[in-house]
Parts: sequence; structure tokens; C-alpha cells
Amino acid sequence: MGEVTDQPKQMKVLGGNLPVPAFTTKFDALLAWARKYSLFQYPFATACCGMEFFAVAGPRYDVARFGAEAPRFSPRQSDVLWVVGTISQRQGPALKRIYEQMTEPKWVVAFGTCASCGGFYDNYTTIPGVDKIVPTDVYIPGCPPRPEAVLDGLMLLMEKIQKGVHGEPVTVPPREVPKLAQLRAKKRTGNDAPSGGHS
Repeated sequence: MGEVTDQPKQMKVLGGNLPVPAFTTKFDALLAWARKYSLFQYPFATACCGMEFFAVAGPRYDVARFGAEAPRFSPRQSDVLWVVGTISQRQGPALKRIYEQMTEPKWVVAFGTCASCGGFYDNYTTIPGVDKIVPTDVYIPGCPPRPEAVLDGLMLLMEKIQKGVHGEPVTVPPREVPKLAQLRAKKRTGNDAPSGGHS
């Protein structure tokens, strides 16, 4: 019979002897990776964009695969504030209070044209974009944005979280070049316009 020992086998990892396999990384990078895949969202849906936003949680688009499917209806348990739709002057203080109740780190996504810049409600009753009230990390333009654009915005936010970038807002780019832009480009250059595929 062999000799019984309590000593673990020594493994040679990264040029040294360690009792168990080990991986090295920065703790901040590990934490950013974990945050990126476990986003608890707080939906602040006020208008028609809400239908498109909630469609993303369905089986066709399956936002659960990004780890962002679980809504929290308490700001204290949320990481991402999704502002979906028009924000009136009377809703502004409530939105600010919700943002202030969220714990750090926290992010804000402006969903749709109204949340991004006020949309076609250019009057005294609405706020021309949520960035007038709370700092915004991602803008998803559209009236309403398609669910694919929401996923693009979510992936942009996840990339910001992984890189640790705060304070620099990003905008989801359009997936197609509009026909009018193609015509203008053709006039300017005299060449064939872009095909209108993914940019």
C-alpha cells in the first residue's frame, strides 16, 4: 500500500509551485466581468416605447442570455435605470429621486427619441432628454427603437462596464443607411451610394 499523506500535490503554474491550479487577474477586471453579466434593471416606462422595451424580454429576443432579464422594482436593488418614453416636467423630480436612491455603480439608458432628446414633444410640458435630469450612459434612438437596437444598446453598456468607462455617453448607431442619405452621398461624390447594409 502506498503512503498516505495530507500534503496536496504541487503543481507548476506560471513558473512557481502552487498547491492548487490558479488564475491571475485584476480584481477590478473580475468584478467588472461579473457586473456586466448580472444587470438588475429598473424600468421607468412612461409612454408607447414601453411595448417595444417589454418585447425584448420575450422568447424571441431573449434578453436573459445577457443576464439582464430580471427587473427590480426597487431602485436600491437596481443597477440600470431604463428611461423609456417621454418625461414630463412633473415626472422629472421623481426620476431624479429614483436615480439618487440607486446604489453605485449605476447606469442610465435613454430608450427612444423622447427619452434621448424630447422627440416631437418640443413644448413646455416635457423635458428635452433625460440627460437634463440624470447622467445618461447609452442613448437608443428611434420612435420606437426596434428590439435589436435595444440589444445593441445593452451590449454597448456591457462593453462600458467591462472597460470601466464612466461619464462618456454612447449612442446606438443605425443599422441601415437611410435612402435619403444614400441619395445625398451619391450627389456629393458622384459615385454609387452605400448599399444600405450594416454600418
